Amino acid sequence: MFGKNPYKNLQDYDDRRFDWGYYLGFSSLNFKFDYNEEFYNQNESSEILTTSSTGFNVGFVLDLRIISHLNIRFEPGFATTNRLLFYPYIIEINKNQRTVQSNYIHLPMLIKFSALRAGNIRPYILGGFSQSLNLSSNETSKEDNYQGRFRMKKWTSNYELGLGIDFYFEYFKFSPSIRGVFGLQDELIRDKNPNSIWTGNIESMKTRGIFVNFTFH
Repeated sequence: MFGKNPYKNLQDYDDRRFDWGYYLGFSSLNFKFDYNEEFYNQNESSEILTTSSTGFNVGFVLDLRIISHLNIRFEPGFATTNRLLFYPYIIEINKNQRTVQSNYIHLPMLIKFSALRAGNIRPYILGGFSQSLNLSSNETSKEDNYQGRFRMKKWTSNYELGLGIDFYFEYFKFSPSIRGVFGLQDELIRDKNPNSIWTGNIESMKTRGIFVNFTFH
């Protein structure tokens, strides 16, 4: 299959106008914080530390071929992750940590550019934009961090960049890929108290993450 002159599997596969598949994978999501400059200068240890756990992704791929090397892809899916925020400037142990559990409906619209096929291998790059609906955002909650409730916006926008390889087997195509996800909007809902020790120093909070997907067509 991958020798010097391999037999080409699925020789006419890429001539299809429409294609579909599904993916499974895992992700690691984090936050990028920008801070209020005045607060930041007054507190040497004001940076919030974030620890992320590995989440999982699952979804579908809907693919439209535009020309021989260019496709438009819609990849609706579900992703889940946990992030632990640690506030080093807060002394009280029961107040200096927040666990942020997020369950996303992830809706990327991407452009895929594929290189020439070499035997049964075809590398590609992709990029585009996505919308994410956070089902665990607590956006409508009347409680905030003073009652132990960390709040985020339900909807966020991102841009995505990645690369992958199509492997052509006898009966299916397998495509592992890795992708960076970069939030475009501030996702934080601040506490009612403008001087809150949890949110008062934050200028913006945006998602940063890596998705690794294994797609089957």
